Amino acid sequence: MHHNDERKHAGRTGHNHALHHHDSTADIKLAFFLNLSFTVIELIGGIFTNSTAIIADAIHDMGDSIALGQAWYFESLTKTRGSKRYTYGYRRFTLLGAFISMVILLSSSVFVLMEAIPRLLSPEPANAHGMLVLAILGVSVNGFAVLKLSANKGLNTQVVTLHLLEETLGWVAILIVSTVLIFKDIPILDPILAILITLYILYGVGQNLNKTVKLFLQASPGELDMGALTAKIQGLELVDKTHHIHVWSLDGERHVLTAHLVTARPLNAEEYQSVKYDVAKIVEEYGFFHSTLELEWPEETCRIGDNSCH
Repeated sequence: MHHNDERKHAGRTGHNHALHHHDSTADIKLAFFLNLSFTVIELIGGIFTNSTAIIADAIHDMGDSIALGQAWYFESLTKTRGSKRYTYGYRRFTLLGAFISMVILLSSSVFVLMEAIPRLLSPEPANAHGMLVLAILGVSVNGFAVLKLSANKGLNTQVVTLHLLEETLGWVAILIVSTVLIFKDIPILDPILAILITLYILYGVGQNLNKTVKLFLQASPGELDMGALTAKIQGLELVDKTHHIHVWSLDGERHVLTAHLVTARPLNAEEYQSVKYDVAKIVEEYGFFHSTLELEWPEETCRIGDNSCH
């Protein structure tokens, strides 16, 4: 009797394993208001100091503010229970949010490059002291926002955190350049820095766009060894072989598994429960958010009916 209770408890643990996640909504909300407020200051400061680098960061901060706003909305939406139309819930909406953020950053980056490249040919002087003050403020605001969001693992939040981290590094660069400009009259440093910041952000956008597209196409998570997972399930005593093992991710963090298992022989009730218990342990070990299994007897015809069933 104790043995059966242990199995029931393990089954419950397997289903609840991925439910305890850091609540990111409050952190995103705080980062949004911080970033939005600073963007306004930054835009005014960029015009006042005549700095292309600061205007470049202001454009990207505006993109980050929009990204944070939609991330706040989509993270709140994910707490809503699934509906008849969206039976898995709203986790995948965060992928849509991540994609929107990247499109915004891509568009703003092109605009910044169009503004900065002509200044390479005709550099204009910038207010170095004003740049320095804004740089110190920029490092403080963006650095604090990165620390607040760094504990979150969802793809949408990761994309936003990456944007803010890049902003922080960009402000460190502006801090260095503004210090140099105080002592040396080298106005071309400002557009050069603007272009470097933009190219670096475009590189990050490209990487995250690649990851997001793969998730949209339901590719298996990159960190998961499908061969090892399949071998572990097929290695169970009462399992003869497997087919139609599919793994995909709702949002880059919560993974889903479906599989057909062909048993070594027709099973009685106790053996049937044993297989489910053993697979539940494997599912828990790999940290799946949701799993669906179909058990088939040796002579049973797979209902999907294609060659991969054999």
